[in-house]
Amino acid sequence: MCVVNVLGFIMMGVDKNKARRRAWRIPEAHLFIIAIIGGSLGTTMGMHVFRHKTKHWYFLFGMPAILIIQVALVVILYLSPLQITLF
Repeated sequence: MCVVNVLGFIMMGVDKNKARRRAWRIPEAHLFIIAIIGGSLGTTMGMHVFRHKTKHWYFLFGMPAILIIQVALVVILYLSPLQITLF
């Protein structure tokens, strides 16, 4: 999880740098994919640290929403351990 969050943070910084230079950009879908697979904290932090994508409502609300859902899932799974019965 830590690696994915660092990757999401770095990707936000790289994309911001590319935006300033008007160079080829990282697709928005890739940023969301990184967030969904566990990098939502890193991408959200990167979004605010680099002030990148903060004018896009789907990033401003979408990234924190993904983070909240992931935290809720972790809490639910932690508080109610799965009971597996074979037969």
